[in-house]
Amino acid sequence: MVGANPKSESCGCVKLPWKPGTTCVALSRAVSPMRWLVRLLLLIPLSLTLAQCGNSPSAGTLAANIQGSSGDTFDDRFPKPQFNDRFPTAAESLQQRPANTADAQNRRIVQTKSYRVASLAPVIPYQRPQREDQTALIGLKSSAFPYDGNNPRTDAPFLNVSNGERRGHRSYSGRVFWQDETFNDNRVLMHVPEHFDINKPGVIVVFFHGNGATLERDVRDRQRVPQQISESGANAVLLAPQLAVDAADSSAGKFWQPGGLKRFINESADHLAKLYGDPAAAKTFANMPIVIVGYSGGFLPTAYSLDVGGVGNRIRGVVLLDAVYGELDKFASWVANNRSGFFVSAYTRYTQPHDRELMQMIRDKGIAVSDDIDGPLRPGSVIFVKTPDGVRHRDYVTHAWSDEPIRKVLAKMSLTPALTRYAASGSGTPISR
Repeated sequence: MVGANPKSESCGCVKLPWKPGTTCVALSRAVSPMRWLVRLLLLIPLSLTLAQCGNSPSAGTLAANIQGSSGDTFDDRFPKPQFNDRFPTAAESLQQRPANTADAQNRRIVQTKSYRVASLAPVIPYQRPQREDQTALIGLKSSAFPYDGNNPRTDAPFLNVSNGERRGHRSYSGRVFWQDETFNDNRVLMHVPEHFDINKPGVIVVFFHGNGATLERDVRDRQRVPQQISESGANAVLLAPQLAVDAADSSAGKFWQPGGLKRFINESADHLAKLYGDPAAAKTFANMPIVIVGYSGGFLPTAYSLDVGGVGNRIRGVVLLDAVYGELDKFASWVANNRSGFFVSAYTRYTQPHDRELMQMIRDKGIAVSDDIDGPLRPGSVIFVKTPDGVRHRDYVTHAWSDEPIRKVLAKMSLTPALTRYAASGSGTPISR
């Protein structure tokens, strides 16, 4: 173009000379669309926000929102629970009480009763657990001593000596035995073997010890009477009353009195039942057959128990161990009047004269006498056994014609059910068991 003006900034339109105060029309026209574009761009984010109202944010949005600072992670905002959060510390928890050992022990010991569980297997009859031998020393009012009655042999008071308030008995030898030392022990040695069964026929063995004896030292330990009964296998229990304590005296005390043996058995029945473990068994014990074993000076309470004891024909047997020192008529009379029981007398040369006299008295009553102890014991058996020389009287309860003679006799008796199969009522009439 001829006569062109000097160069000027281009505004995108026809180049015109520019002077201050002038406006480029083309520029003004171009600026207006730009303003609308800017406004539109500003409205787009607002429209997106309004569009998302009422809707949950997207994963991308959440990701954008949690990227505000470094280290601000999900684990930082929502940490995993720690052990201390779940289980309080010792300072926060209740104080723990130390365990009581005794309480824990008691909780472990649970008393249970026998029960039966339903089963398709064949039913086996219940069997009582095996027991242990039960042995006890028990005081009884009906035991031999103390005794304040008369001596029936003399009809004089038994306690015939006094020294102030102290009372005593002068024996046939002239020696004085004081009541508080010799005749004041009312204890009875009771023994129930582990195998004893109250539901089977059985007997009560009443053992009258000899002179110079105590229940613990002699009857139980030295002569082993409870052990002999257990080892015999017989269904038998033991009653052994204390007579004169460690003294050379054969006094019978309350067994002198009519009904003395019956009262003794009746009172003992409750205690035997407790030892056995079944209080209901007392009635059976009170009616059980009886076997009396008398050793040495025990002959006197044996004789009076046979004569006036009050138990009728419940006495199923008598065993005398070197014990026939007197009262022959009472022994002979019992043999003659009780043909359902057995009678065994074992003797040494010291008692041989009395035993031979008693044998003759029994023969005179028409009753056969045997010297065969190896044969069976039957109702009505009468056996006299002489033991060889060299057998000591002191050892007779453990060594007579054989070792442990009480065990041997009871074992033989057990082979004859007729000797133990019934008891007797108070009137002496046999009753079935």
